[in-house]
Amino acid sequence: METLKVIARIQNAYDTKFGVPRQSGLAEEVLSTIRFEPEFRVAEALRGIEAYSHLWLIWGFHRAEREGWRPTVRPPRLGGNRRVGVFATRSPFRPNALGLSCVKLIGVERTGEGMVLRVAGADLMNGTPIYDIKPYLPYADCRPEATGGFTDETEKRRVRVEIPESCLRALTEEEAAGLRSALAEDPRPAYQEDPERIYAFEFAGKTIRFSVRDGLLTVSAVEKKQKEDMKHDL
Repeated sequence: METLKVIARIQNAYDTKFGVPRQSGLAEEVLSTIRFEPEFRVAEALRGIEAYSHLWLIWGFHRAEREGWRPTVRPPRLGGNRRVGVFATRSPFRPNALGLSCVKLIGVERTGEGMVLRVAGADLMNGTPIYDIKPYLPYADCRPEATGGFTDETEKRRVRVEIPESCLRALTEEEAAGLRSALAEDPRPAYQEDPERIYAFEFAGKTIRFSVRDGLLTVSAVEKKQKEDMKHDL
């Protein structure tokens, strides 16, 4: 079988795994750009794609690959206390570290590096390799009667978000909207509830510090990442 080829990489504000939405479509205010590798910067390959509102992305967990695999995993959504079969989860630790996401297509643009796709609602880290792109078909891909396995048993945790004006001044309008959307999904592990704990979320080249108490997530600082820190993220 031919080795998978990286056709594109995604660019967005998610600098680390912590804080990336648990699935696509949850934080649509966070915009991403899909830039194609030189071999695939062919405008004709995108002909007609603007007619679709949503796309499927097939991509790789490039920061979560391990040697070998295990038949069961501990989903964070279950508090890390219960084992579930790997094929009954979306865990990145699988025989083939592939992910599947549905994103909203915002537009197709021509740049100095060829055509790019602007999308919303991605749950991919900045730099994630993309192996294929397919159109989302509502009549075929939407199944309202589908059940959600163990996710039907767990309460979807969302929080209210408060960002002080002093912190907003360090963000652009687009960054602020994206940050609110991402934080509203409560990026903390399901088993962590300590209201005194300060979390650090890397977003748009900045370190966002926050805490959560009684369903209210409060941002306490927005710090520009040091150049040395950014080197370690590459």
